[in-house]
Amino acid sequence: MIDKSAPAPVFGIAGWKNSGKTTMTERLVAAITARGFRVATVKHAHHAFDIDHEGTDSHRHRTAGAVETALVSGRRWAVMHELRDEAEPSLTEILARLSPCDLVLVEGYKREPLPKLELRRSSATRGEPLSPGDPHVVAIASDSAVADTALPVYHLDDIDGIAGFILTTCGLSGTRHGSDQTTA
Repeated sequence: MIDKSAPAPVFGIAGWKNSGKTTMTERLVAAITARGFRVATVKHAHHAFDIDHEGTDSHRHRTAGAVETALVSGRRWAVMHELRDEAEPSLTEILARLSPCDLVLVEGYKREPLPKLELRRSSATRGEPLSPGDPHVVAIASDSAVADTALPVYHLDDIDGIAGFILTTCGLSGTRHGSDQTTA
């Protein structure tokens, strides 16, 4: 399980390629924040990415050798950490760096030992279902019927039901920060 260095309860969204993980995460963030909770997300990328652009001052700092570069404005801030020859950080290490919040949703990291929702979409890249071999899958969301499981099964479009399940599973209930909606 994820250790106590995480800023809040952690819940995963897992599934095979094209199962709808990003869309589900996006919709859950909207539904849960509408209930007044502060949500952070972690997205695992299996490919190289860059959020900076060649020619910017921050890019120049990074290419000159800065191990971390903070980019700050009146609207947002970001810290870019260059791994150079370091190993990719673990999920636990990333969680420890997040700011305090009410809930962290993790997209990907399907092999991590954290409670997670398995997404199944009939048009997705097919892999074996995760739940039979992963005791950390606590519910399934699918666009078709799911047989032979004792786990709760939701339709992929039942965002309010899934959001309520996640909040309850993570020990969060009611609303936070003045929202007038309640959890399921």
